Amino acid sequence: MKVKEEAGVLIGELSRRTGVHAHQLRYYEAQGLLEPDRGANGYREYTDDAVLTVGQIRNLLEAGLSTQEIAYMLPCAIGAAPDFESCPELLDLLRARLHGLDEHIDTLARSRQALHDYIASTEQRVSHRYPACDAATLEPTPA
Repeated sequence: MKVKEEAGVLIGELSRRTGVHAHQLRYYEAQGLLEPDRGANGYREYTDDAVLTVGQIRNLLEAGLSTQEIAYMLPCAIGAAPDFESCPELLDLLRARLHGLDEHIDTLARSRQALHDYIASTEQRVSHRYPACDAATLEPTPA
Protein backbone atom coordinates (compact mmCIF):
# COMPACT_ATOMS: atom_id res chain seq x y z
CA MET A 1 0.00 0.00 0.00
CA LYS A 2 1.32 3.40 -1.00
CA VAL A 3 1.49 6.12 1.68
CA LYS A 4 0.07 9.43 0.53
CA GLU A 5 2.54 12.32 0.96
CA GLU A 6 1.22 15.15 3.07
CA ALA A 7 0.89 18.34 1.06
CA GLY A 8 2.22 21.65 2.37
CA VAL A 9 0.00 24.46 3.54
CA LEU A 10 -1.26 26.70 0.74
CA ILE A 11 -0.96 30.48 0.96
CA GLY A 12 -4.64 30.98 1.83
CA GLU A 13 -4.36 28.60 4.77
CA LEU A 14 -1.12 30.24 5.96
CA SER A 15 -2.85 33.61 5.70
CA ARG A 16 -5.77 32.32 7.77
CA ARG A 17 -3.50 30.79 10.43
CA THR A 18 -1.31 33.87 10.79
CA GLY A 19 -3.75 36.70 10.11
CA VAL A 20 -1.34 38.04 7.47
CA HIS A 21 -2.73 38.86 4.03
CA ALA A 22 -1.58 36.69 1.12
CA HIS A 23 -0.02 39.68 -0.65
CA GLN A 24 2.13 40.31 2.44
CA LEU A 25 3.21 36.66 2.46
CA ARG A 26 4.22 36.97 -1.20
CA TYR A 27 6.17 40.11 -0.29
CA TYR A 28 7.98 38.21 2.48
CA GLU A 29 8.83 35.56 -0.09
CA ALA A 30 10.16 38.20 -2.51
CA GLN A 31 12.31 39.59 0.31
CA GLY A 32 13.77 36.13 1.02
CA LEU A 33 12.04 35.76 4.37
CA LEU A 34 9.83 32.81 3.39
CA GLU A 35 10.76 29.99 1.04
CA PRO A 36 7.74 27.94 -0.03
CA ASP A 37 8.00 24.87 -2.19
CA ARG A 38 5.99 24.69 -5.38
CA GLY A 39 3.46 21.95 -5.85
CA ALA A 40 2.99 20.12 -9.15
CA ASN A 41 0.21 22.62 -9.88
CA GLY A 42 2.62 25.55 -9.30
CA TYR A 43 0.95 26.67 -6.08
CA ARG A 44 3.05 27.81 -3.14
CA GLU A 45 3.22 25.18 -0.42
CA TYR A 46 4.50 26.15 3.01
CA THR A 47 5.66 23.87 5.80
CA ASP A 48 4.01 24.07 9.20
CA ASP A 49 7.14 25.94 10.37
CA ALA A 50 6.06 28.85 8.17
CA VAL A 51 3.45 29.83 10.79
CA LEU A 52 6.24 30.32 13.34
CA THR A 53 8.42 32.15 10.80
CA VAL A 54 5.62 34.57 9.87
CA GLY A 55 5.06 35.29 13.57
CA GLN A 56 8.77 36.02 13.99
CA ILE A 57 8.75 38.30 10.95
CA ARG A 58 5.74 40.24 12.26
CA ASN A 59 7.33 40.70 15.69
CA LEU A 60 10.61 41.89 14.18
CA LEU A 61 8.79 44.30 11.86
CA GLU A 62 6.95 45.71 14.90
CA ALA A 63 10.38 46.29 16.49
CA GLY A 64 11.14 48.59 13.55
CA LEU A 65 13.57 46.30 11.74
CA SER A 66 13.77 46.31 7.96
CA THR A 67 13.12 43.20 5.91
CA GLN A 68 16.84 43.18 5.00
CA GLU A 69 17.77 43.15 8.68
CA ILE A 70 15.18 40.46 9.37
CA ALA A 71 16.53 38.28 6.55
CA TYR A 72 19.95 38.48 8.20
CA MET A 73 18.52 37.67 11.64
CA LEU A 74 16.00 34.90 10.89
CA PRO A 75 18.50 32.05 10.69
CA CYS A 76 19.44 32.81 14.31
CA ALA A 77 15.83 33.14 15.54
CA ILE A 78 14.48 30.73 18.13
CA GLY A 79 10.84 30.64 19.23
CA ALA A 80 7.93 32.94 18.57
CA ALA A 81 9.21 36.06 20.36
CA PRO A 82 11.78 35.46 18.79
CA ASP A 83 14.86 34.93 20.89
CA PHE A 84 18.23 34.67 19.18
CA GLU A 85 21.25 32.45 19.39
CA SER A 86 24.24 34.34 20.75
CA CYS A 87 26.11 35.90 17.87
CA PRO A 88 28.34 39.01 18.07
CA GLU A 89 27.36 40.20 14.57
CA LEU A 90 23.69 39.97 15.47
CA LEU A 91 24.21 41.98 18.66
CA ASP A 92 26.13 44.59 16.66
CA LEU A 93 23.20 44.89 14.24
CA LEU A 94 20.65 45.23 17.06
CA ARG A 95 22.76 47.78 18.91
CA ALA A 96 23.30 49.82 15.74
CA ARG A 97 19.55 49.79 15.04
CA LEU A 98 18.82 50.88 18.61
CA HIS A 99 21.39 53.68 18.35
CA GLY A 100 19.75 54.87 15.13
CA LEU A 101 16.33 54.90 16.81
CA ASP A 102 17.71 56.84 19.79
CA GLU A 103 19.16 59.46 17.44
CA HIS A 104 15.84 59.69 15.60
CA ILE A 105 13.95 60.10 18.87
CA ASP A 106 16.34 62.87 19.94
CA THR A 107 15.80 64.65 16.61
CA LEU A 108 12.02 64.34 16.97
CA ALA A 109 12.16 65.66 20.54
CA ARG A 110 14.13 68.73 19.39
CA SER A 111 11.64 69.28 16.54
CA ARG A 112 8.74 68.93 18.95
CA GLN A 113 10.25 71.47 21.34
CA ALA A 114 10.90 73.92 18.49
CA LEU A 115 7.25 73.65 17.41
CA HIS A 116 6.07 74.21 20.99
CA ASP A 117 8.27 77.31 21.18
CA TYR A 118 6.94 78.66 17.85
CA ILE A 119 3.36 78.11 18.96
CA ALA A 120 3.94 79.76 22.35
CA SER A 121 5.66 82.83 20.90
CA THR A 122 3.02 83.19 18.17
CA GLU A 123 0.17 82.88 20.69
CA GLN A 124 1.85 85.47 22.91
CA ARG A 125 2.18 87.95 20.02
CA VAL A 126 -1.47 87.42 19.02
CA SER A 127 -2.73 87.95 22.59
CA HIS A 128 -0.75 91.23 22.91
CA ARG A 129 -1.94 92.57 19.58
CA TYR A 130 -5.58 91.60 20.05
CA PRO A 131 -6.56 91.75 23.72
CA ALA A 132 -9.00 89.12 24.80
CA CYS A 133 -12.57 90.22 25.23
CA ASP A 134 -15.55 88.76 26.94
CA ALA A 135 -18.09 88.00 24.22
CA ALA A 136 -20.94 87.91 26.78
CA THR A 137 -20.53 91.60 27.65
CA LEU A 138 -20.23 92.93 24.12
CA GLU A 139 -23.01 95.20 22.96
CA PRO A 140 -24.01 95.31 19.31
CA THR A 141 -22.40 98.21 17.49
CA PRO A 142 -25.07 100.73 16.28
CA ALA A 143 -25.31 101.00 12.52
